[in-house]
Amino acid sequence: MGFGETLHGWRKRTRPGDVGIDGGTARRVTGLRRAELARLAGLSAEYVKQLEQGRASTPSAQVVGALSRALRLTPSERDHLYRAAGLTPPAGDVPRALPPGARRLVDRLRDLPVAVFAADWTLVHWNRMWSATAGDPAGYHWPYDNLAAASFLTGDPAEEIGPWPLRAPGGSAAVEVAVVADLRAVAATYPADALLASMVDEMCAASARFRELWTTGTVTAHLGQTKTVEHPVHGEILVDCEVLMVPGVDLKILTFMAEPGSPDAAKLDAIRDGLGAAW
Repeated sequence: MGFGETLHGWRKRTRPGDVGIDGGTARRVTGLRRAELARLAGLSAEYVKQLEQGRASTPSAQVVGALSRALRLTPSERDHLYRAAGLTPPAGDVPRALPPGARRLVDRLRDLPVAVFAADWTLVHWNRMWSATAGDPAGYHWPYDNLAAASFLTGDPAEEIGPWPLRAPGGSAAVEVAVVADLRAVAATYPADALLASMVDEMCAASARFRELWTTGTVTAHLGQTKTVEHPVHGEILVDCEVLMVPGVDLKILTFMAEPGSPDAAKLDAIRDGLGAAW
């Protein structure tokens, strides 16, 4: 169904009382009249007619937003109307909640260390294997519960913001470059997120290193790489840190895996065995 047909159908289903209009008793239609929708959206009735008939086929994001608000559309309906107009739906806040489907996926990965981050690197969930391998996040004490903020606001190197070091090729400097590049992409996607904006402002004010990277760095998604966990009991563990994206909710699932049959895999097995029979 195209934009015009969708708009027409949703106008006809919208009762005047639902949008603050007195429908009166002599009304012959149950839905909104074009003139009523046009008035609510700040448009002309003729333009609304052209949109519905497909004679105006490229409405702006401002027009689609005004129509969405006038019709009191749900977020899903609003996004559909934007896409029907050939536009990208507007982003609100960074999703920072773990939906049930993603939680079930994490639960199935219980044999691996797994942590879930929001798009802006806010830590939102982890499993017992993550705590046993990378340290219990309850004791991380990260500002904003955020990996990026901890990298620039705690005064500690990016590789040492957890209970024990997590080394990466290129050292802390490479980690900082990758995280800031990813964060800049997220900020462009969610320009209205007040919490993200506040965090970025604080990092800019507190860290010359962050300001430098924020103003001159690249924009790219952060992908997985090799890490070395300096475990206090089992020593160095070489792992592949993979970043899995959750479709539709913009979450990052980080997993640690070691080469099968390697000494590093044996160390992960030992950590898993140490969690006990209840595991």
